[in-house]
Amino acid sequence: MQVFGLPGHIIRSARGASRLLAAQTPNIEAARRRDALARWRNAMAQGLSSQQGAEAVGVPRSTLYRWQGRADPLSRRPRRVRQPQRPQGLAEAVERLRLDHPMWGKEKLGPILRKQGYPTSNATVGRIIGALIRRGTVQPVPALIRKVAAKAAPKKRPHAIRKPKGVTFEKPGDVVQIDTLSIYPLPGVSIKHFNAYDPFAKWTVARPCKRATAKNAAEFLDAVLEQMPDPLKAIQIDGGSEFMAEFEQACADKNLPLYVLPPDRQSSTELSSVAMEPGATSSTPAPISQRASTKSPKWSAPSKTSTTTTDPTQPLQEKPQPSTSLSAEPTKLPRLICPEPGQKLASVRRAV
Repeated sequence: MQVFGLPGHIIRSARGASRLLAAQTPNIEAARRRDALARWRNAMAQGLSSQQGAEAVGVPRSTLYRWQGRADPLSRRPRRVRQPQRPQGLAEAVERLRLDHPMWGKEKLGPILRKQGYPTSNATVGRIIGALIRRGTVQPVPALIRKVAAKAAPKKRPHAIRKPKGVTFEKPGDVVQIDTLSIYPLPGVSIKHFNAYDPFAKWTVARPCKRATAKNAAEFLDAVLEQMPDPLKAIQIDGGSEFMAEFEQACADKNLPLYVLPPDRQSSTELSSVAMEPGATSSTPAPISQRASTKSPKWSAPSKTSTTTTDPTQPLQEKPQPSTSLSAEPTKLPRLICPEPGQKLASVRRAV
């Protein structure tokens, strides 16, 4: 005979149904007893004796008399329950580890406890954790897991949009990038620096403010329109809250397209890499060619000629450099002198 086991999902469902039935068994048995008592009384009301009515119901008469006093079944739980036999200090060790690692269960705590010298199984650890949860000493894992709420759909902005693929920027005034920088001149002091930069005209307009609010951004927009040398055609921003509300409404009133960069491309509006010349003020261009580094490179290839001039209007003159290469004639290496065994070094040198 070949015996096959049932699938796991059927076994789990049957176990759950058995637990539900066991929880409802006292109520079901009490209802069955009350129904038998009602049918027994109805039989005696129709003229049958108590014995005849008990035989018609199918329950002994003594049992029916006992059920009249108490229809609810008594608990079958033994009065003296077997106490668990665990190693001394195991429950305290499980409680301590679970409090230190609230997300760990019996599968992780069991091997750790066995390494500490407690001869226990994972099932025993699980029963101890269950008892701790029922007592309220530790929290169950589902209560500790933060339920991630469904992401709400982003609110549609009234004027700002993503830049269409067909829109291109080719000349000064086509687009101005506006962003804010946080500056900390002193500990605990923060300044919000509004920057507007035209990447084609290399023109920058800046203004410091105490707070980066939409109202301050709208006022800064008026300064940008006044100080930029070329008329603006579009503005590019990131998704900051300072570029909403009053700022967005100001752009709509001035009929300026407002393009918002995606989150993964917002670094292109950061103007931290745009430096101005020392002493330059806002609304003045800072050519990048004039900001070239004056530091010499760490290594350069040797050159055979160098250029010297005294007059910048005269052409450069070549001056030969001394050669650093080795001479074509090989260098004669010193001769190694080794005396024979028992011979002095002085006599060898005189012979040479």
